[in-house]
Amino acid sequence: MPPMSTRGSDGNVLAALCSFFIPGLGQLLQGRMLAAAFHFVIDVILWIFLLGWLMHIFSAYSAAVYENK
Repeated sequence: MPPMSTRGSDGNVLAALCSFFIPGLGQLLQGRMLAAAFHFVIDVILWIFLLGWLMHIFSAYSAAVYENK
């Protein structure tokens, strides 16, 4: 079983799905606390201007392509 932090792994797919519904949750599952907080805070700010859906998509993409180096 591949580690959670490789592209296309089951863990990254799960993280991407979580981040799509709650931005930052997928990053939190990957152990990236600062990125998780950033994605969540920016999403809240963007929803004030009705652009929060952009952060949902970006957050899911970010979680999906993350590779631990």
